[in-house]
Amino acid sequence: MQSVAKKLAAHDYQRINEAVAAAEAKTSAEIVPVVAAVSGRYDRPEDIVGLWAAAGSLAATWALLPEHAGAGDWGSLPPWAYLLVLVFSMVVGFVVGAVVGAHVDWLRHLFTPAQQMRDEVFARSRQVFFDGRVHHTAGRTGLLIYVSLFERMAAIVADEAVVAKLGQPALDELRDHLTASLRGQPLADAICNTVAAAGRRLAAVLPRAEGDVNELPDALVVLDRRL
Repeated sequence: MQSVAKKLAAHDYQRINEAVAAAEAKTSAEIVPVVAAVSGRYDRPEDIVGLWAAAGSLAATWALLPEHAGAGDWGSLPPWAYLLVLVFSMVVGFVVGAVVGAHVDWLRHLFTPAQQMRDEVFARSRQVFFDGRVHHTAGRTGLLIYVSLFERMAAIVADEAVVAKLGQPALDELRDHLTASLRGQPLADAICNTVAAAGRRLAAVLPRAEGDVNELPDALVVLDRRL
């Protein structure tokens, strides 16, 4: 699993925080960027790789064990011992396969449907939006910019006032632009550019009022723990 710490240097955090502060200087909205290592548990690859590994281990053991054609054969095993060895090899194969399936990203991608990953990113972004109290601003002007590294996907979740003023199509456009940027730009650049673009759009519909209070920290939120 990709680590957020390995994708961002210390100066990247500072750049993103400064981009948030600059964007919020023009709007009453509260912008919260979040980078997560992964958004879902994804058990399916573990089971599939484990089953294939168990089948391979069983076949290899069957091929390598001595023949057991006759009871008087010196190279033969008792039936119960033969069965025990086969079961043991299958269990070991499944466990090893499950561990590999859980930790090798390209295998997890291969056996996880894209729709499931989209659903997990959407659900996790909304959970962070509410658990992080981004929706608790006085004017209902919170905007969450969420990036999930494993899925290589992004989501943007906005509070009532932002959706009403900016419109869902504009938010979807920001999300799609961020997702595309992640494929060709460094992570910090993609986030900074999206924060700046969001700030420009929000400044036009939710300009910063005199005496506006900064309700949320101007800082990148990192979720580097595996689910």
